[in-house]
Amino acid sequence: MSDQRRRKLAELLVHYSTEVQPGDWVGILGEFGSLPILRDVYEAVIDAGGYPSLLLGDERMQRYFLRHASDEQLNWIDPGLQRFTEEGDVYIRVGAPENTRSMSNISASRMQAWRAAQSEILQTRLERSARGEFRWVGALYPTQASAQEANMSLEDYEDFVYGACFCDADDPAAEWRKLSEMQQHKVDYLAGKDRINLRGPNIDLELSVAGRVFVNSDGKRNMPSGEIFTGPVEDSVNGWVRFSYPAIVGGRAVSGIELKFVDGKVNEASAEQNEDLLRAQLETDAGARYLGEFAIGANFGIDRFTGMILYDEKIGGTIHMAIGMGYPETGSLNKSAVHWDMICDMRQDSEILVDGELFYRDGQFVV
Repeated sequence: MSDQRRRKLAELLVHYSTEVQPGDWVGILGEFGSLPILRDVYEAVIDAGGYPSLLLGDERMQRYFLRHASDEQLNWIDPGLQRFTEEGDVYIRVGAPENTRSMSNISASRMQAWRAAQSEILQTRLERSARGEFRWVGALYPTQASAQEANMSLEDYEDFVYGACFCDADDPAAEWRKLSEMQQHKVDYLAGKDRINLRGPNIDLELSVAGRVFVNSDGKRNMPSGEIFTGPVEDSVNGWVRFSYPAIVGGRAVSGIELKFVDGKVNEASAEQNEDLLRAQLETDAGARYLGEFAIGANFGIDRFTGMILYDEKIGGTIHMAIGMGYPETGSLNKSAVHWDMICDMRQDSEILVDGELFYRDGQFVV
C-alpha cells in the first residue's frame, strides 16, 4: 500500500531539496530496499523534465567486495560514477539499510583503504557543490533494520522518519522554509565572529571561526536537516570533549569516545568500545586528526538517538563535530578521506559563548 508521506518525501527531495530543472542529469542512488521511494523519486524527476540515471547498490555485494577484493580492486574508481560526479547536475541518494551491522567484521584497515580510494569522488562532489555546479541530497527510507537500531517498531519508526522530514504536514516545504528562517537568524548573528567556547559536563573546548562561514542546513542537502555548521580554523581547537552517543562507521559502533585537542590536532584519544577503529580512523591521513566541521543541531522534532547519523546529528540540544574533511563552502581547508561525525549532548548545565557573549544555554539558543 502506498504511503502518501513517502510520496511527499520524494517530491520534497526533487522539488525543494535539489530543485530539479528541465534538462538536469539526475543520479538516483539507493539500495534494493529503497525501491518503493526510488520509483517515486524517478517519476518526480521525469515530471520535472530531468534525465534520471538509476544507480543501485547492495549490502551483500559491497561486503563481498570489501572482504575479497585485491589491493588493486580496492583502489579502483568506477569510471561511470566518476563521470557522473564530474558532469552530473543533481545527486539524490536514499539509503535503506537491511542490516546496520553488515560491515562489522570487515577489518578497519581494508575499510579505510577503500574509503581513501573513493575520497576523490567525494572531494569532486563537494567542490562542485561549493561552486554551485552540483546539487545533492541524502535521505533514508525506513526499514526494519533501522527501526530495530532505534528500538522502535517499524510503524513507530516510519512516524518518526516522516515527522522529522515534516512529511506529516500538509505542506512540508513550507515547514522547512520556517526552520530555515529561524536558523538564518543564528547564522547572521555568527557572521564575523571569532572565538567560540563550549562548556559543560561533557566538554571544555575553545575554537576559532574567524573568516569562516556558517551554513544554514535547511533540508537542501540532508533530509531531514536542521543544523548550522562551519569548518573551524584548523589549528585553533584546544581542550577536550566526551561524546555522548556511539559514533558509527561501517556498521561498527565506537562508544565512549574522548578526544583532547592541542592547537587543532587530536593528541589524545580513547574509547570504551572499538578503540581500534577510532585509532584507525585517526591514522587514515594527516587531516584525520583535525576537525573539518563544528555544528549545532536545531531540529527539535528529532529528540532521541536512533543510531543513524542522518537524524542523530540534528538532535535539538546537541552539538556535533567531525574529524577529517571539511566542507569547502565553509572556508575549511582540511582535507581527508575521513569525515566522521560525533555528537555531544548540551541539554544540561552547558553553554556556548561567542566572543564572550552567551549564545546558547542548556540546549537552547538565547540570542
